[in-house]
Amino acid sequence: MSTDPENLQRVFDRTFAALGEAREAFRPQLAPREVGAISSIATGIAKVSGLPGVGFEELVKFPGDLLGMAFNVDEAEIGVVLLGEYWHLNAGDEVERTGRVMDVIVGNTLLGRVIDPLGRPLDGKGPPLASERRPIERAAPHIMDRAPVTVPLQTGLKVIDALIPVGRGQRELILGDRQTGKTAIAIDTILNQRDQNVICVYCAIGQRASAVAKAVATLREKGAMDHTVLVVTEGNDAPGLAFIAPYAATSIAEYFMEQGRDVLVVYDDLTHHARAYRELSLLLRRPPGREAFPGDIFYIHARLLERATRLRKELGGGSLTALPIIETEAQNISAYIPTNLISITDGQIYLSPSLFELGVLPAVDVGKSVSRVGGKAQRAAYRVVAGDLKLAYAQFEELETFARFGARLDENTRQIIEHGRRIRACLKQGEGAPVSVPAQIAVLLALTADLFDPVALDQVPDAERAVQKAAENIPADVCARFESVDKLSDEDRNTIIDIARLALTPFQPKPDAKADQKPEPASGPKPKSDSTHAAKPKAPAKPTAAAEDQS
Repeated sequence: MSTDPENLQRVFDRTFAALGEAREAFRPQLAPREVGAISSIATGIAKVSGLPGVGFEELVKFPGDLLGMAFNVDEAEIGVVLLGEYWHLNAGDEVERTGRVMDVIVGNTLLGRVIDPLGRPLDGKGPPLASERRPIERAAPHIMDRAPVTVPLQTGLKVIDALIPVGRGQRELILGDRQTGKTAIAIDTILNQRDQNVICVYCAIGQRASAVAKAVATLREKGAMDHTVLVVTEGNDAPGLAFIAPYAATSIAEYFMEQGRDVLVVYDDLTHHARAYRELSLLLRRPPGREAFPGDIFYIHARLLERATRLRKELGGGSLTALPIIETEAQNISAYIPTNLISITDGQIYLSPSLFELGVLPAVDVGKSVSRVGGKAQRAAYRVVAGDLKLAYAQFEELETFARFGARLDENTRQIIEHGRRIRACLKQGEGAPVSVPAQIAVLLALTADLFDPVALDQVPDAERAVQKAAENIPADVCARFESVDKLSDEDRNTIIDIARLALTPFQPKPDAKADQKPEPASGPKPKSDSTHAAKPKAPAKPTAAAEDQS
């Protein structure tokens, strides 16, 4: 194919003319670039000199694309918290300012993903795509932007939903010794949000890799990853990552809250967070306080948990519910960090190792647990039974302790103890098995109506499962009233109790036919009494020692 030389010349002319215009329009710009050098390196921190304009919590860049956060801003040098592996750094290496604070990616594309606080993927699926980034440190909503907590957050756990209810927008602390089931409660709560239109953010802070892998496997197996984001730092990560992890998770949760969604964020656990902050502070030569924690340890947790709230309808009506977890030592809930968190949050769920050893799972100590806000958000159907149930359970615990001394008990006290044992048996629940609202209300109403009292204690678990299965037969109009603010009518209560009574019929003790039948008199002559049954003469009494002395 031939080309006209004149047309080709015109194309070249236009091209070179455009290039010339672009070259003449270009004006080189000089951008200031502030560079410093590493003075010294320690575990998780670095001292940097030569950055006079750096700001507090500003990101700085090290060789190898390693980021650090300016923590101590002194006149001569700055203390930087390193956010990653730092084995390749040496004194004298170049450090550059970035001009921005620490931020994290947010968006719907994070659902179902496992990332670290810097937004890097940990699930092998490639980097998550997000068009928006938000700083991890943000101001909490103002008081006038908040709304009262009025909507319940169902955990699927009978003992919590009935006796220690949690509302959407509340901060409820979970504390207890090691291996008492704290993480299990949080995971079960996430599993129960599958059909509740609640986004969940699980933040693992300094956890073992095996524990994190187990949690991820459980969520995937139960189909909960579709509404969950996992922000993970393992135990071998740098302490700087453990420090920023809960703030990054909260910024991710706030994105969904400001979209009008209800969000649940779990911090597992803030004990590791406080220890990481203590380690960094001591390495940076900050003055230690009680238990060697720095003086602002209360503030770092308060500014984190104050971001949990429920917004007004004008701002979307979204909510952010926080479930921080704290590990106690030897059941000492009056230690420094636990008391700080108890005073910051709106209630606590205490897990007792004594109950855990007895097999009472979840091992919630009802006497030491409280919800200061959730009672206002609890469904009216629960409030009908919760007060009587909690009082009966508290009486049972006191009397059970008293009965261990072997004291004689009257009939009324024995009935209270037997009823309390059945309450405790019905409040037991397996891990990863949330219970629906109709099934919970059916079991609780059956307990308050004393329907479980005739059932043998070893048959209570089977009887409870029968009541839960029978709860599927509750009429749809009655189930719809569970969601309303109105209390259950007497007719609705009688309907549920009749269904529970019918389900418990096979577990009722059968009357003994032999005990009710009177013996018939014998028709023949009475047999003679055996000589062995005749009254024997009494043996003469042995003489006393005084009588022997007189003789």
